Amino acid sequence: MAWNKFVTLITILVVLLPTIGTAKEFVVGDDSGWKTNFDYQAWAKDKVFRVGDTLVFNYKAPNHNVFKVNGTGFKECIKPTENEAPLSSGNDKIDLQTSGNKWYICSVKDHCDLGMKLFITVSDESSAVRGITLSGSYQAFMAVIMAITAIAALST
Repeated sequence: MAWNKFVTLITILVVLLPTIGTAKEFVVGDDSGWKTNFDYQAWAKDKVFRVGDTLVFNYKAPNHNVFKVNGTGFKECIKPTENEAPLSSGNDKIDLQTSGNKWYICSVKDHCDLGMKLFITVSDESSAVRGITLSGSYQAFMAVIMAITAIAALST
């Protein structure tokens, strides 16, 4: 009887495991943070950003800020109109809620021209869906667990 409860608990954990913690948090620039003279395009190059993930911009406030801009604003280092306020906490979190191209700059002095600009593409495959996508080895593992559960249930 105790064995059945244990196997059932393990089965539930294995089934739920792919959906736990599937959204990723990306600290922009990793340990370097958000600063001038850093290649953010090289930093972002091998990363896959998905809907549901979060970007974290760490920097010493008020020395920098973060503006979400369009492609032209990114290319020409132009901040949005005066009606929009930048993020400026020094620990700014941006949830990636939609897919597509995203551009961010620092509008302080010439910081954007000095490399404080980030361009990423966000995939429309959400982080939740990513967690449900199972690899072949995971599927085989699940089949073994389900078989053990079925055998344990039949043997009682």
